[in-house]
Amino acid sequence: MRAFKWALAIGATLALPLTAQAQTGGAERLAALLESVTSYSADFDQQILDGGGQRLQEAEGHMWLSRPGKFHWEVEAPYRQVVVSDGDKVYLYDPDLEQVSVRPLDTRVTHTPALLLSGSADALTENYAVESRQGDDEETFTLTPKSPDTLFESLQLTFENERLEGLQMEDSTGQSTAIAFDDIEVNGDIDASRFTFEIPEGADVIREGG
Repeated sequence: MRAFKWALAIGATLALPLTAQAQTGGAERLAALLESVTSYSADFDQQILDGGGQRLQEAEGHMWLSRPGKFHWEVEAPYRQVVVSDGDKVYLYDPDLEQVSVRPLDTRVTHTPALLLSGSADALTENYAVESRQGDDEETFTLTPKSPDTLFESLQLTFENERLEGLQMEDSTGQSTAIAFDDIEVNGDIDASRFTFEIPEGADVIREGG
């Protein structure tokens, strides 16, 4: 199956220049911003960059999140890919390969940054060291996992006027994933069917982890 790592380990766009002043209570502030979000939907543009900043891959699509634990991430171009969580299981679908991978939802937010947005923000202090910086209308939070058993080494979330605008993830190889969001709707109504996945007839199904 083509790499779905990027979908489960959401990264994002580089922050604009910020003041160098470190903010205290970064984890508490980030938790407050996330806890105010019950649902989130947006178009996204994703770029995967190598350690030297050269673009390796680009994709675009749409995402929907609903707390707790539900998300739907759909790449529309250059080829379609779908990741759906119903709060219990995660379905990873590659239409070109006609293959579906089904795995239990890992509620440890250190494993899946998507759950940082759709799960419990209370786990922030326990699982991450959080640093924050603030500009006029922009806040950037850099999260470093306390556990070595993660998909990324650092994760940066950028908010503008208290609304999530971008994410950036870097892994142990130096490769980074940058995602910028557009046409954002916060706390809007999302049809519950977005978070259910019907396995297409004839698709190969791979079940992982029971």
